[in-house]
Amino acid sequence: MSLAAGHAIISIPGPSPAPERVLRAAHRASPDLYGEELAELNMQVMAQLKRLAGTNAHLAPYIGNGHTAWEAVAANLVSPGDQILVLTSGFFGRAWAEQMATHGAYVEKLDFGNNPVDPERLALRLAEDTDGQIRAVLVCQVDTATGCMADIPAIRQAMGQHPALLIVDAIASLGCAPMMMDDWGVDVLLSSSQKGLMCPPGTAFVWFSDHAASQPAGERKTPFWDWHIRASAGRESLWQFWGGTAPVQQLFALNEALTMLLDEEGLPTAWARHAALARAVWAAVEAWGARNPDIRLAIADPSARAASVTAVHMPFADALRAWVTEQCGVTLGIGLGAQDPANALRIAHMGHANAGMILGALASMQAGLIALEIPHGQGALHAAATVIAEPA
Repeated sequence: MSLAAGHAIISIPGPSPAPERVLRAAHRASPDLYGEELAELNMQVMAQLKRLAGTNAHLAPYIGNGHTAWEAVAANLVSPGDQILVLTSGFFGRAWAEQMATHGAYVEKLDFGNNPVDPERLALRLAEDTDGQIRAVLVCQVDTATGCMADIPAIRQAMGQHPALLIVDAIASLGCAPMMMDDWGVDVLLSSSQKGLMCPPGTAFVWFSDHAASQPAGERKTPFWDWHIRASAGRESLWQFWGGTAPVQQLFALNEALTMLLDEEGLPTAWARHAALARAVWAAVEAWGARNPDIRLAIADPSARAASVTAVHMPFADALRAWVTEQCGVTLGIGLGAQDPANALRIAHMGHANAGMILGALASMQAGLIALEIPHGQGALHAAATVIAEPA
């Protein structure tokens, strides 16, 4: 007998669960594409997205996913032979480096394994680049595969007076953890709709500073990818924001989600919520691992762990994932990019997530550990509940 009937708990690192009111907002017919209602809605969403990123910078939206944002950055900035330095702390940093190479860039990876970026190592590398050949430094604020969090202000400080642009992928962090693009000196920021923004996949965003805007254009840039066209569009030229027909239902969804996040909950409260949910997950995993060292968090340093997703080394992880799905209606993330994917999984706590969802996922995992006779320590649920019970 399965106990999976009822509302499923989706605990994967994107697409994250979308609130019912966001889905309801999207579930309506399109108004006049050339009318005032849609123009006003679009301008409101653009303003809210700048608030979300902590910036007054330019904003170019695209129809697509996070890889679309990667492509937009490359198209606007990269020409064959350009030297790019990518700081990697997991699968997605390495994939981003490979994508940049397809545009003909000379890509150098400063690889930190599955560990956080060491700013001192970055500073030493840039000090060697005395003639400023490195055009840009790329880093994921959170690598979605490892759950590793980069210290963006420390990276910016390590860059010193080097002329390279700082380009940050905030796909798995925006809305879940602090991001202050202007205050932190980020030149280009990119994200998408399906994680911390609590919306379905389908829209991607690139914020870029005046300094980035003044850089030579990539040789492969076309009018479709040109971020200047999109960022300079206005109320009377809605199609220019999106390179054609606007993603109308996504705009309704984004407007609702951003209202919830920015105006109702508030960003500092949302950041604190995600941090507390993350600590509850860490406490449970550490308790399970007390009697089985093969159960451990992928990132040892708590200060370098993401507030949005936790990667776990777990024996028989694939079997456990299948069991909790079939028996409990809980879906966990695969061990993407892990050295041994069959013995790794990810627990997401991003976007529209609350204590009940996380405790339910952890309790289901506890049941699976028992059912599958996977050795584990005791007290995991008590440890997680104790974190949740802490005063706000």
